[in-house]
Amino acid sequence: MDFRSVLMGLAFAFMWSSAFTSARIIVADASPLFSLAMRFLLSGLIGIAIARMMGQPFRLTPKQWYATILFGVCQNALYLGLNFVAMQTIQASVAAIIASAMPLLLAIASWLLLGEKMRPLGIFGLFAGIAGVALIMGSRITAGIDLYGLTLCAIGVLALTFATLAVRGATSGGNFMMVVGLQMLVGAVCLLAASLAFETIHVNLTTPLILAFFYTTLVPGLAATLIWFMLLDRIGPVRAATFHFLNPVFGVAIAAFLLGETLGPLDLVGVLIVTLAIFAVQISRQPPRRPPAS
Repeated sequence: MDFRSVLMGLAFAFMWSSAFTSARIIVADASPLFSLAMRFLLSGLIGIAIARMMGQPFRLTPKQWYATILFGVCQNALYLGLNFVAMQTIQASVAAIIASAMPLLLAIASWLLLGEKMRPLGIFGLFAGIAGVALIMGSRITAGIDLYGLTLCAIGVLALTFATLAVRGATSGGNFMMVVGLQMLVGAVCLLAASLAFETIHVNLTTPLILAFFYTTLVPGLAATLIWFMLLDRIGPVRAATFHFLNPVFGVAIAAFLLGETLGPLDLVGVLIVTLAIFAVQISRQPPRRPPAS
């Protein structure tokens, strides 16, 4: 993995992890589905405008349209929509930890459903990661966490895992900014329909809400998604997913710094286990280096 890919991955992980904290701020003053729909509408329009200025056409390959629609529904509408609703009742750090299980779920699905070979280190990492998540969730459930919010986050991460698995090889072909903009509009349409059907829309315009909304729109929403698509095309989903092992660390640290959220000793141990487990799984999936030709 080259140096540029590493920088892209680190930037993506930090931006992506910060979205949980900004989402927690937003849902304190606005309807979660409506605010997220407006975020994707604005992000999508900005993304398409930038793509047109870059000379990128609306014309996409069939595989790109497939990826655009699937990511719009599964990542934007389901994964993020369910997380926004859940963070009305659970902490941002908890949502970030649950989301960090995506690389583990992706590895399990690739192993069991696609017949991908898994080395002993990877198998150990899978079981260790599951144990780490179970440790965190067990301590939280005992402490009285909202199970409804927890379930929504779990369904969301399953949707993101499915989308990431299903679009393998479908993001190539260029026009990345156009793909990003269009898949955000797909998410906006789905979320707005869900908001009108299930929410009583309210918005309390406060300074934290306005700052969090525009930050979420431009940084985790637009910039991080663009970097993710470019990273998928540059190094593939297996190597790209390696950077998700930083999400529990970044997510917990940002939530603690900005929201004052605290974790107990078992939570911290669980975060460390999950982080190392994800790293072990991804390292085990790297192709072995070939010896130099003599």
